[in-house]
Amino acid sequence: MTTTTLAVLVPLLPFLGAVAGLLLGRTAPGFVRPLAILPTLAALALAVLVAVRQGGDRTIEAATQLTPTGSVPIELALRLDGFAVLVAVLVGAVATCVQLYSTGYLRDDPRYPSYAALVSLFTSAMFLVVYSGDLMVLLVGWEIMGICSYFLVGHYWETPEARAASLKAFLVTKLGDVPFLIGLFALAADAGSFRISAVLDTVADGGLDHPTVIALLLLAGVAGKSAQFPLHTWLPDAMAGPTPVSALIHAATMVTAGVYFIARLLPVFAASGAALVVLAVMATVTMIGSALAALAQDDIKRVLAYSTIGQLGYMTGALAVGDPGAAVFHLLSHGAFKALLFLAAGAVIHAAGTNSLAAMSRMGGLRTRIPDAYWTMTVALLALAAIPPFSGFFSKEAVLVGAEHAAHGDVAGVPTAAGWTVLTAGLLTALLTAAYAARLWLLAFRGRGPEAADHGRQPLAMTTVLWVLAIPSLGFGLAVGVLPEWFGGESLTPTLTTSVLGTGAALVGGLLMYGAWRHTSAVAARTPMGAVVAHPDADGGHVEAEAIALHPRAYGDIAGACDPADPGRLLLGPLHRHAASGFHLDAVYTVLFVRPVKAAAELVRFLDREVVDTYVRGAGALPRWLGTAVRRAQTGNVQTYVSALFAGTVLLAVAAVLVATAGA
Repeated sequence: MTTTTLAVLVPLLPFLGAVAGLLLGRTAPGFVRPLAILPTLAALALAVLVAVRQGGDRTIEAATQLTPTGSVPIELALRLDGFAVLVAVLVGAVATCVQLYSTGYLRDDPRYPSYAALVSLFTSAMFLVVYSGDLMVLLVGWEIMGICSYFLVGHYWETPEARAASLKAFLVTKLGDVPFLIGLFALAADAGSFRISAVLDTVADGGLDHPTVIALLLLAGVAGKSAQFPLHTWLPDAMAGPTPVSALIHAATMVTAGVYFIARLLPVFAASGAALVVLAVMATVTMIGSALAALAQDDIKRVLAYSTIGQLGYMTGALAVGDPGAAVFHLLSHGAFKALLFLAAGAVIHAAGTNSLAAMSRMGGLRTRIPDAYWTMTVALLALAAIPPFSGFFSKEAVLVGAEHAAHGDVAGVPTAAGWTVLTAGLLTALLTAAYAARLWLLAFRGRGPEAADHGRQPLAMTTVLWVLAIPSLGFGLAVGVLPEWFGGESLTPTLTTSVLGTGAALVGGLLMYGAWRHTSAVAARTPMGAVVAHPDADGGHVEAEAIALHPRAYGDIAGACDPADPGRLLLGPLHRHAASGFHLDAVYTVLFVRPVKAAAELVRFLDREVVDTYVRGAGALPRWLGTAVRRAQTGNVQTYVSALFAGTVLLAVAAVLVATAGA
């Protein structure tokens, strides 16, 4: 088969698996797991074959017109370049690992058939986004992912948190999709086609009439899908879904779609220096804000969620300085270690019986009970903190190198302000990332106290997947040197300056957190059970908080936001309370958008029920009253009818006389 035929089969196989899984989920449950795993595994194998045949040094395109649409046709088009084939392999690998892991994680879940089918459909949609050469076909996959995320995040729909999180994810991403759609139409109108190749040719010829407007409209959709400031607030709440869903959304699908989209159409954004500056500022705020928020979270999954937002900020920062190769490199590296982090977190939560890091810090022996999760999560956290030689070091340094070049004015069309902004924010975020990575590791695995209750051994499928994902987290950065053609022929080797600065920042962050942890652990050890301790509040004063009793029954009642032994609280000081709430953005949006919309809805409801319905009811009541009056006149008495007739005749005669008299 040709390469394009194989590429068509890649998204088709998971789609067919999803359809078959939905149809056979109730009638033949024994086929659900094979239908979840085998099509996705086959799609991964085909994606690898497509990547090998593509070779990274050429672009393969094929297209057929779907339907005549007038001047701007919509085509079923494929565009296989180095970025596309590598990202497709990542999607297939992570999706396969998630499906395998889910067979153990959700083995007793009665809704597993629908869950597995939705994951397959989600995977198929992301493959469509990756391989598509037509913007409207790409939009189809883009929207299908949004719908699937709504159902997957709300998998535990019986809980109010899951229902609220799924609705929030859907609405916030749709808020960005509206200007995104307008931007796509404006882009196609200027280019005369939805084909990506035609759009890029138009940009090269200077044919875009309004590049800044188009770029900013598209950025709104990217901010929503890839959880960038200010539309990032849905992603931490999405942790209400199953942990494998978090791994899939954060590592390989959904949130990476926006970054991939910009990487594909970077010349459109590079045509406007203002758009690149906006992108750089958005990346900067996202990186620093999410890293500070991660330092203050108690839920282990919310720490990882804010971490994802920050790493996506690195990717958009690389795009802002005109380096799509570094952005996609970090996308691939992040996909491997973030999937590992979430799946390992699922094993930790299963063993500890809680999501709370504060509770885990008071459990002894957790790392010896789950050695597979302990060692693989350690590898992933080192990759996240960009410690050499783990994969995150090479990909993060590639971003910093691109920012350094842009800051020195070596990248044509990129403002130096964008380069300095991304470089400064990237170094500060490296320090903060290492700090919250160290905090998570110390609180989760270096706890002191009675052992947690035994919740059983981890299924083999779960632990196997962890070690599989640990391999690219450790070695992908070393292997990327032999694949420059897949990244546009760009060198992604770290320079001495960025290596020293980036690694130094990471080491400083880790050491600061270790020192804070030693201090808070010593304070906690000296504090009697049930004693009252003081810690700084947001205003610089002190708030008294009762020390948590070191008893297993207290594990589920510990709130990290009030835990005086949290080293993150010591480092952040007065900023801790604001960072724990995500800097109150949800409260701001509630005041600016939610309440006005609800008030407007109440007004419409009042007008509909009290005004419009009044007229409707009146229009129905008047004929009813007339009918009642006429019905009462129908007595069946002939004398009454003759009297009424006579009276009517007299009235008509009198009226005729009066009219005649008035006329005379």
